[in-house]
Amino acid sequence: MTQGEDEAERERQADDSKRAFIKLAITASAILAAGGVGVITRSVTNAASTPVLSFPRIKVASLSQLSDNQALTFSYPLDNTPNILMKLGAKAESGVGPDGDVVAFSQLCQHLGCVYGVQPTGTSPKCNSSYVAKGPVGYCCCHGSVYDLANGGKVIGGPAPRPLPMVVLEVDTSGDIYAVGMTPPTIFGHNTGSNDVSADLQGGDLVTQ
Repeated sequence: MTQGEDEAERERQADDSKRAFIKLAITASAILAAGGVGVITRSVTNAASTPVLSFPRIKVASLSQLSDNQALTFSYPLDNTPNILMKLGAKAESGVGPDGDVVAFSQLCQHLGCVYGVQPTGTSPKCNSSYVAKGPVGYCCCHGSVYDLANGGKVIGGPAPRPLPMVVLEVDTSGDIYAVGMTPPTIFGHNTGSNDVSADLQGGDLVTQ
């Protein structure tokens, strides 16, 4: 090989090395960019799906506002989940207040999610005059589910498969009543049938004071 041919060969090898380096650099950059996008995407997705883990504490009413067998309605823990608050006039399971007779429950029937009505002792719902409440109950006119409000919202009639979720209440020294949580099962439509009440905090906006 002549000296000219030798120099030409060295230049060709140098060009090949440069092309290989450039190709490697482009490939590495593409991999890093894709990885970066993946990390960013995962971060945004995780931030958007991070669940709310604690129930809000909100004032619902004052003891002075309540009369026996009169129900008040309020939203909790989300602005699209209705509840009833009621002073039953007799001690109730998990009741609060001086007489242990103030309770609150989800107002969504656990059968198909209809909003039920409250029937004090001795009254009948407009949809079924033949039914007379033997105690304070929640009566659903959609399919006749009946809930015992003095005994934890348990089902005492109709097709509902589960008791009503109960709102956990606290009363402070001034007589103000606060909602601070919910008990199982979950509110209808929020992972129904599960005892994971964190599902009740998803699917709407939290109620704030």
